[in-house]
Amino acid sequence: MKSSRPAVIAMFIAVVLSIAVPAAFAAYRSGVRQYYDSTWTYSPSYGYYYVHYYYRPVVTYTTYEYHYCIYYPTQPSYIYYYNPTAQVYWGRYELGSKGDKRYSLLAEKDRKKELKEIPDQAFPKPAKMPVIPGAKDDVAIEPPPENVPKDKAAK
Repeated sequence: MKSSRPAVIAMFIAVVLSIAVPAAFAAYRSGVRQYYDSTWTYSPSYGYYYVHYYYRPVVTYTTYEYHYCIYYPTQPSYIYYYNPTAQVYWGRYELGSKGDKRYSLLAEKDRKKELKEIPDQAFPKPAKMPVIPGAKDDVAIEPPPENVPKDKAAK
């Protein structure tokens, strides 16, 4: 009987961990206001990489909304933000930027469904990161992950 006791204890610990670890992770995530996917996904049909940017406009919201951050290897200096609900590009982040010169927020009239419809001069000079979409408390968007893939660089 003594030999089966460690097996029972080990099984009990495994069950507790299988319940507790995901619950702890979910509880941790629920306190986070905004975050990005950690890895870029390639879309062969569009020729770009993307990550999701998840955010809660209001701290008390229990679910996240999201936008896409899109990296075109043919335009290696920028990460573009795309709103899937409005179906428009609304700005771009300058890779390698620091301080308050990071983000170009497009005017409403310049936001388009296709990036090719937006002339480069429509993007204003980079400024500080914009406020989380829909937020009323002036909390800025965290910069996107700059670990963009280089394997399909522009030729």
